[in-house]
Amino acid sequence: DAGLGGARVEPIAERAGVNKRMLYYYFGSKDDLFLAVLEQTYADIREAEKLAPLVPSHRVDDAPTDSDRLAVTHLLGREPQGAYRVVVRNSRTGWPVVIRNEPLLADGTPMPTRYWLVGEPERTMVSRLESRGGVNRAEEAIGLERIAEAHDRYRAERDAALPPDWTGPRPSAGVGGTRVGVKCLHAHFGWYLAGGDDPVGAWVAERLAAGEGDPHP
Repeated sequence: DAGLGGARVEPIAERAGVNKRMLYYYFGSKDDLFLAVLEQTYADIREAEKLAPLVPSHRVDDAPTDSDRLAVTHLLGREPQGAYRVVVRNSRTGWPVVIRNEPLLADGTPMPTRYWLVGEPERTMVSRLESRGGVNRAEEAIGLERIAEAHDRYRAERDAALPPDWTGPRPSAGVGGTRVGVKCLHAHFGWYLAGGDDPVGAWVAERLAAGEGDPHP
């Protein structure tokens, strides 16, 4: 209840049933202990969200805050290597749902995936849909010609974000770096949520609304 500044290690150790030296042995400092608790709390929240129902989201165009960066790192399991903006948020929690990546990483490496679906339960629901044959079903329902047109639109938007004087390697292919058909429903759904004209993402949204991403549809 005292917060980081007012908390003392002795009462923490006493409540945990260990001695103070043991806490310092495993965590190094009070700051590191609080960081470990915060990270575990985030992890517990993320696991619970995987089983939660889909909730509304809304579009934004925000530079990531420190809280966003921590949330995205936990959601992805790693820190993104390039610059990004938060473009879709959970309307109830405010957590990032979709981020928009710059087309080049800091070292100039091309980044083919413009939009990343990072939110839960969206990621888990789309994974369930994929495991139930969603990729093949989407291709059959939409057709390769319309999917190719979506790839072209995605590529054009991503290329337009490159620096005007850029002469190095460019990101290749379409949605999520895919050349033909559908490889990843997450990439399509992320672009769709961010406002992209993506028939695959729209199909995913319809299927999730019908309960096909639920644990037991």
